[in-house]
Amino acid sequence: MPAPFPNRRLLLAAFALLCAVLPAQAQPQADGGETLSISLLTFGPGEIYWERFGHNAILVRDAATGSAVAYNYGIFDFNQRHFFLNFARGLMRYRIAADPLALDLALYREEGRWVEEQALALSPPQRAALRDFLEWNARPEHAQYDYDYFRANCSTQVRDALDRALGGALRAQLQARPTRASYRSDAVRLIWPDPLLALGMDLALGPVADRPLDLWQESFVPMVLMRALRDVTVSEAAGKRVPLVVSERRLMQARLPDEPAATPDLRVPFLALGLVLAGLLLLARGTRIGFTALAVLYALPCALGGTILLLMWGFTRHWASWGNQNLLLLDPLYWALLPGLLRGAPAARAWGPRQRALVWIIAVAALCTPLLKLSPAIPRQDNLHWILLLLPPALGLCLSLLRRMPERS
Repeated sequence: MPAPFPNRRLLLAAFALLCAVLPAQAQPQADGGETLSISLLTFGPGEIYWERFGHNAILVRDAATGSAVAYNYGIFDFNQRHFFLNFARGLMRYRIAADPLALDLALYREEGRWVEEQALALSPPQRAALRDFLEWNARPEHAQYDYDYFRANCSTQVRDALDRALGGALRAQLQARPTRASYRSDAVRLIWPDPLLALGMDLALGPVADRPLDLWQESFVPMVLMRALRDVTVSEAAGKRVPLVVSERRLMQARLPDEPAATPDLRVPFLALGLVLAGLLLLARGTRIGFTALAVLYALPCALGGTILLLMWGFTRHWASWGNQNLLLLDPLYWALLPGLLRGAPAARAWGPRQRALVWIIAVAALCTPLLKLSPAIPRQDNLHWILLLLPPALGLCLSLLRRMPERS
């Protein structure tokens, strides 16, 4: 969904060409908006992971000057100071950019993404007010804003600007339409062409990401907003209800595949893999080297993953990861088991009552994960596939350790 700064050389070359062939952009006019037209531009998914979510922009055409300016939110810069640290902490500052339409089309043509234009039925005063707001917003002193994946991305900023121009009519209609989607289902679906990244995102999202969305909330996805506008109506001056989308046309065809319709059902393959891992741990408990290798290869990723989830919950603004129940499976307590495992696991000189109690705590915590789903007071988290994958080997490891441990220190 976010769009980065384009390649500098390409940008400069395109800008120089545009300056030579296009009329200068008009300065803000105190007009009534009669010469303006407003469209929503939607750009299909790209190849790079941040492009998988699509993108959109508001296009302002002025027949009086011949200008066509696309206002793009969600612009970021990897060269921004402390970008990756701020990204990890969830403290991201993105911005809006006003670009000539020809420049945007050239960039997306090079990326092989489709572009759809929807002309909108705004009144002249609404067009002028929206144009003035976007010009104000694009000034350097106003351009930056606090970015959020789901609540303040390129699409929600466009949606909110259109809703402002429509006096709240867009929000009222979209909020009245529930969907079957959640933040998790849409985010994982859209990033699924990069499976490892999709699985990591799915593992990191907590129960708040599973709350059902209305269409206003789901329009954080640009393609969803594009489809939603087709059913929105507005009032004409005479009071007649008319469609918000006056016309729609494809400005550019794609050479890349469209967004995935759904993610595959992982429950059966994850259960099979989990049972295999559990079986290997149980079978290898009689061999010191084999068991040690398997136990460390399982416990180390769990400890690392659990630490990341814990840090995201306690020390970042990634609110969609808070309260993640996968912490009971990816338990940071595995760190305390690793020294004993690495020493040859387990032997009387390396393990005592504390370690035995620790293994019981890890096992009971893992068992609590499916039990949480029985309580209506605990928020629902869509993590059954992760339970099927991670619970069997967790229990297999703990059972093997308990059988190998001495009863007394």
